[in-house]
Amino acid sequence: MSGDAPARPHPLRGILMIMTAVALFTVMDSIAKYLSRFYPVPGIVWARYAFHLLFVVIILGPRMKLDLVRTRRLGLQVARGAVLAASSMLFFSALKFMPMAEASSISFIAPMLVTLLAVILLKEKVEPARWVAVAAGFIGVLIIIRPGSGVFTWVAVLPLATAASFAAYQILTRKLAGVDNPYTSLFYSGVIGTVLLAAVLPFQWTTPTTMAHALLLPAIGFIGGLSHLILIRAYDQASVSTLAPFSYTQLIWVIVAGYVVFGDFPDHWSLTGIAVIMASGIYIATHQQLSERQRRAELQESAPGG
Repeated sequence: MSGDAPARPHPLRGILMIMTAVALFTVMDSIAKYLSRFYPVPGIVWARYAFHLLFVVIILGPRMKLDLVRTRRLGLQVARGAVLAASSMLFFSALKFMPMAEASSISFIAPMLVTLLAVILLKEKVEPARWVAVAAGFIGVLIIIRPGSGVFTWVAVLPLATAASFAAYQILTRKLAGVDNPYTSLFYSGVIGTVLLAAVLPFQWTTPTTMAHALLLPAIGFIGGLSHLILIRAYDQASVSTLAPFSYTQLIWVIVAGYVVFGDFPDHWSLTGIAVIMASGIYIATHQQLSERQRRAELQESAPGG
């Protein structure tokens, strides 16, 4: 990710790219949910990272050569890859037991958790309005899982834990911004995920029983790698704050995919919770963009000759 000031901005191109990336993530998640009916989740997650790694090496290796593996912060790369692999493991497990829309929506509280972690770990200041949006996001989760109802089971913990893991991943990604090439981070995500999941593979692997399944397993990794590659390119075209609201189009895709592929459609309570989470996340993203513009304007005014 190139940060918040792309050298040659093309916002519309970036928006189209991020919408394409999240649509592809939905395809990957749909395949994972389907395969989890037949195979252990750890084996599916291993395939997701092993073929992600293969994709990255094939696409970027010839051009970047050893630059692809050079890192100034190996420890951070390992930690980042580990929490991302944990996030995938938790989310694919959630998909095995939950409808896609509900699982995805709950996991989308990650930006709210990032706000909390940024205050604790990065000492960032957060305006009261953003705290209200964070609180609203958690209320949206409560509307979906409805404590005291049949929806509120141990399975609801899985997308919540996914969000926590992904928030940690985003914080570590921030710390690596400007330190390592984003393509190097993409490479290490594949390496760490593949190595970690390989440890349990002998106990959690079932050989595909059909040709279709044998093709879908590598497809998960290739789609995942391609999605992240498009995501990185999107942030070369526009700022993080510009693109962040459009990542929520993924929730529209998961509702459609859940209904078309699996026959699951959220009830009115879940749709209400999903709407609250989307509104909260989009508000946080757009408010951050306005804050950044105001900060830049203040810096310009205070500059000599400004």
